Amino acid sequence: MESVPSQSVSVPSPADDATDVHVGTRNRVARSILANGPSTAVDLGKRLNLTPAGVRRHLDALLAENLVEARQQRTYGQRGRGRPAKVFALTDRGRGVFYQAYDQLAVEALKFLAENAGSDAVDAFARKRVAELADRFRERMDGVPAEERPALLARLLTEEGYAATLRESGKAPTAGEQLCQHHCPVAHVAEQFPQLCEAETEAFAALLGTHVQRLATIAHGDGVCTTYIPMTSIPMTATATGTSKSTEVSGRDRES
Repeated sequence: MESVPSQSVSVPSPADDATDVHVGTRNRVARSILANGPSTAVDLGKRLNLTPAGVRRHLDALLAENLVEARQQRTYGQRGRGRPAKVFALTDRGRGVFYQAYDQLAVEALKFLAENAGSDAVDAFARKRVAELADRFRERMDGVPAEERPALLARLLTEEGYAATLRESGKAPTAGEQLCQHHCPVAHVAEQFPQLCEAETEAFAALLGTHVQRLATIAHGDGVCTTYIPMTSIPMTATATGTSKSTEVSGRDRES
């Protein structure tokens, strides 16, 4: 799991609308989608304190550059009147603006490793790749009550550039939490080598001390990497018990 560079990102914009203020605001719009996942224009306006007209102007520019795409918002249960709101998500090109990886070189190297050393060697590489970061996380998670570990993991992942959030999922007796990563620096490589995702999932389970289930990945075309953490499977040997907080926890929040 590699971190994302923290420097400012330059999002392309049309020549007739390329002033610093426009580019800066456009960056904020794109970064808000990266950090929070697919968002409606209304959500973006509230988060960034922009007028509806201002948000749509910047979204139109991002759409024109194929940095974001519009999707129909998913609805659960009975839908109200009118058309469902559109949500805007980063495209592969949009994610590439934020993180430039040598994807093709990595794919070729892993193919060479698989052909010459076998699939077990690829598995070993995937596990080694996450081991160093997992060890750093473990230093901060050891001794933390079991019910607090998912929120801490989200914060630690965000510090490494994964724009992670945590939210409640389901109701008792199947209640749990969903760990959402809105950015993956190796998504294109993981399309061909899912061992990278599998190793990361195994690391999460080890850090949390409980079984987890990967529900979605950016590598498979989903908007967000989502990992389900069932609260009912927290081991009885955990140092404390309890339930998660009812509000969504953002990885950007720091412990008080």
